[in-house]
Amino acid sequence: MSPSASEETKVAVVIGVGPGLGMSIAHRFGREGYAVALVSRSDTRHADYVASLAAAGVEAVSYVADVRDTKQLGSVLDTVAERYGRIDLVYYGPGALDLDESRPKSITETDSADVREAMSWMYPAVDVVNKVLPGMVERGGGALVFAGGLSAVVPMPTLGALAVSSAGLRNYALTLNAALADQKIYVGNLCIGGLIERGDIHRLITSNPEQFGNVGDRTLDPDEIADGAWELVARRDRAEDTFSVFG
Repeated sequence: MSPSASEETKVAVVIGVGPGLGMSIAHRFGREGYAVALVSRSDTRHADYVASLAAAGVEAVSYVADVRDTKQLGSVLDTVAERYGRIDLVYYGPGALDLDESRPKSITETDSADVREAMSWMYPAVDVVNKVLPGMVERGGGALVFAGGLSAVVPMPTLGALAVSSAGLRNYALTLNAALADQKIYVGNLCIGGLIERGDIHRLITSNPEQFGNVGDRTLDPDEIADGAWELVARRDRAEDTFSVFG
């Protein structure tokens, strides 16, 4: 166990942490007294992330794992559970799109290989749940929050296979919540429609207006979404909240 953590310290694992929503989630739950474990594919920015949280009085540690590497991610979750003795909350929000490499095909051009690739970001969510759920059931409480796209509920043909994986993740989260409600374990979904400020995709798009166009003020504040995530977990009166620039 961490020397500075007591046995009563709640622990949040932020999977897919980045400078936008991931860090806003970390800060928001950190303000509520959670110790935070940050997980992403690279440790390039981890020192800055941990320092930012420490400056806000939040205990934080960081780990490297690609969600598509089941063994690596499982090992990280085991390490966090061993360090603190518990995992109380998992936020699952890895980026499923690398705009530096490619943009999604329209749904009319999407083939099964595209769908399999998009779903490769959804399947690890099931592995994460299977890893942490037994401990939550044993303690009689816990929470899981997933971040998905508005295309799960609103047809967005240009997002192609990403719409399929978003719908899969959303349905998984809502169905889990229904199944676990009697065991005091909450599962929520953040349905996000729009460009999230401070995130990597926001940086890429706003720095290339000639390629992506001018987004103007049609963006989402990650701190507001993180507030929404906290409200979902704290109140547990609904399984989903939507944040959209599309009205």
